[in-house]
Amino acid sequence: GDQSGLVEGVVIESRTDHKRGRLSTVLVQRGTLRRGAVLVSGGCWARVRAMFDDAGLPVQRALPSSPVEVLGWRELPSAGQTVLEVHSERQAREVVGWRQSQESHRKAQDNQLAAQQKLEAHLAEYRAARQERLQKGLRFNVRSKGPRKKEATDQHSGPTLSIVVKGDVDGSVEAILDVLDTYHEPEVRLDVLHYGVGAVTESDISIAQMFNGVVYGFNVEVSAEVAALAHASNTPVRLLNVIYRLVDDVREEINQRMPVTDVEEVIGEANVLQEFIVTEKKHKIPVAGCRCVKGLLKKSEKYRLVREGETIHEGAMASMRHLKNEVDTIKKDVECGLMLADTEVRFEPGDTLICYRTVQREQTTNWDAGF
Repeated sequence: GDQSGLVEGVVIESRTDHKRGRLSTVLVQRGTLRRGAVLVSGGCWARVRAMFDDAGLPVQRALPSSPVEVLGWRELPSAGQTVLEVHSERQAREVVGWRQSQESHRKAQDNQLAAQQKLEAHLAEYRAARQERLQKGLRFNVRSKGPRKKEATDQHSGPTLSIVVKGDVDGSVEAILDVLDTYHEPEVRLDVLHYGVGAVTESDISIAQMFNGVVYGFNVEVSAEVAALAHASNTPVRLLNVIYRLVDDVREEINQRMPVTDVEEVIGEANVLQEFIVTEKKHKIPVAGCRCVKGLLKKSEKYRLVREGETIHEGAMASMRHLKNEVDTIKKDVECGLMLADTEVRFEPGDTLICYRTVQREQTTNWDAGF
């Protein structure tokens, strides 16, 4: 089947799982179904929160002729219904609203043919717009018990923040997931392991513990038994009732997992006035006659030779002299002779020698959740 373009498929069956919620098994006939896609089927629509294969394990994508269980339906579609991918939730609401008005119109008029023709015309518009691929890509990475071969490219080797989200009502959970959806930074991956409506349970704690994760409860409670389990398993449970405070807490957890980054710190700069050649043990060695024009030059730090804006060489300093004395430091406005460890490097008047060191600095996330 054609793996490109918007997804088309058919509903094989629908069911409500008491743990996972509303699930429908969709057979993909065209396109590649990815997490985050928006689907319309009959008078129902879904934002694909997660997909599961026939073994119940999470998958990231489904190719043509693959049946997958789709989680994310607002209402469950009927078996046999066509499934079409659209570009946005707004478009999904428009199609569903249009279809529902058509359905009531059809019932009132008892004119199946006219409704069918209009529906076909409407669907033709979406097929025509199929070239506009859904740009968003993957949403959350729901963890499986290890990478399957075809998913190996989705693996992330850096730090991960794994979370479980529980809310008082569907709307709260949807709102939180939609906000978390705006996070797309590569340094730390955000994994939503599980989400649902209701109090925090022992099973929520167990899932979070497996991945060293954090449980977020929004307007919900935690029983004494569950709190004791969380404490014993060292699993943080954060109970909040303002969405931006929850987002701030997630941001802080991400910051704690951010890797340190190497930052260059310039210590000083010298202008090369001329090149001298000195003879040491029958070897002719170039020395740069310089003036320090910024900061300090330290013999122990790294050096970069820049000529007309381009880096010619980076490396260590072998010798630093002031008035024929070997020194470790040269201050601003002082002249000196500098010999690099690499004696093959030649100097020209007008070159710049930059003295720098590399330091490690903590990073913070740039995630803007819109608050």
